[in-house]
Amino acid sequence: MSTATTADPAALRRSIANTLKGSAGNLVEWYDVYVYSVFAVYFESRFFSAEDKNSTLYIWAIFAATFLMRPIGAWYFGRFADRYGRRLALTVSVSVMAGCSFVVALTPTAGTLGPWAALILLLARLLQGFATGGEYGTSATYMSEAALPGRRGFLSSFHYVTLVGGHVLAQLTLLLMLVFWDTAQISDWGWRIAFGLGGIAAIVVFWLRRSMDESLEQSSIAAAREGKARASGSMRELLVHQWRPLLLCFLITAGGTVAFYTYSVNGPKMIQSAFAGDDPMVGTLINLGVLAFLMVLQPVGGWLSDQVGRKTLLVFFGVGGVLYTWYMVTRLPQQHDALLAFLTLALGFVILTGYTSINAVVKAELFPTHVRALGVGFGYALANSLFGGTAPLLYQGALRTGHVGAFAAYVTAVIAVSLVVYVFFLENKGPNWLDGTR
Repeated sequence: MSTATTADPAALRRSIANTLKGSAGNLVEWYDVYVYSVFAVYFESRFFSAEDKNSTLYIWAIFAATFLMRPIGAWYFGRFADRYGRRLALTVSVSVMAGCSFVVALTPTAGTLGPWAALILLLARLLQGFATGGEYGTSATYMSEAALPGRRGFLSSFHYVTLVGGHVLAQLTLLLMLVFWDTAQISDWGWRIAFGLGGIAAIVVFWLRRSMDESLEQSSIAAAREGKARASGSMRELLVHQWRPLLLCFLITAGGTVAFYTYSVNGPKMIQSAFAGDDPMVGTLINLGVLAFLMVLQPVGGWLSDQVGRKTLLVFFGVGGVLYTWYMVTRLPQQHDALLAFLTLALGFVILTGYTSINAVVKAELFPTHVRALGVGFGYALANSLFGGTAPLLYQGALRTGHVGAFAAYVTAVIAVSLVVYVFFLENKGPNWLDGTR
């Protein structure tokens, strides 16, 4: 971990270079995650019968099931990263992601394989969930460690710039396809190209990540290889000696992740459905614009946290989420005016940025180096699996049963629990492990 100051131009350039290389892989991995949700409506009939009224629920159940693998991936890659280095763990995770994207792109449809097609889709997505579980914790750790003190909030915010950027790229891919092809062509074979592009991009990132600096001290890696650092990446160490920061990481994440998937996945789907009767291009353009807006907000939030503290932004998110979620969830699906739809979701994204822009560095600051990747990844993955990945499925179920209000109340309640944690259990600019002041 670098101890250089922000006044060192060479160190700053190196920090920025490592941030860009680390975030490039994050961009591609999250494109592979979101290409599924963006193109789900187009390939749904290729894996399940068009006559099956539950096919949409099945598609989103697969999306939710992948989150069950994230804690396992977080454990495996977190342990690996804390022992053998962040760079190697990130390189392996992006390789798994690429292979699975190619599998989905090439899988025959249910018309050829019957139910086996859906099973292959599920298995590929489970492996991608495993890789994503490792990607989040390790990349959040790497980018926080690579950032210089005093600019950690700003530089680490690019973790979510690229995470949201993956969604933007998926939406842009769909937009370009809609320009040149009709919906039948996209449903027939266009979605395969979208998955294939993710696999190709991941191969490129594989080479980029090999040239990143390693943020874990070489002495720590050597000690792990010689069997002298048994506490490094140890689940026993995490659960016995670091259970307090682990619990904090889980509770910090719970409200943020349920809001993130409600706003950034369900939100665009609400707009897509609201404009489905018109030109589908309109809904796609709104989603592309508002997600790009969310992406550019992240460095602003990160920079602001360096000035006023992390807690201030988290409390802003918590209060805003509690007050605004009900309105957004119940009103956005009824907005048929493009500008109002954009503004309704954009305001939600301003609130969400209070969490997303700094969540990586907030969690990394909780843990000492020898269990940081494991602690960040595992705490996040548990909350993400329980509250984040299930949000799209729960929303679809609420739509089918007419209980959208109950879903909005559920999301609000989870955010409220995290808000209590932000207010009473976090410090604004206290000592932390990243700066070596704890």
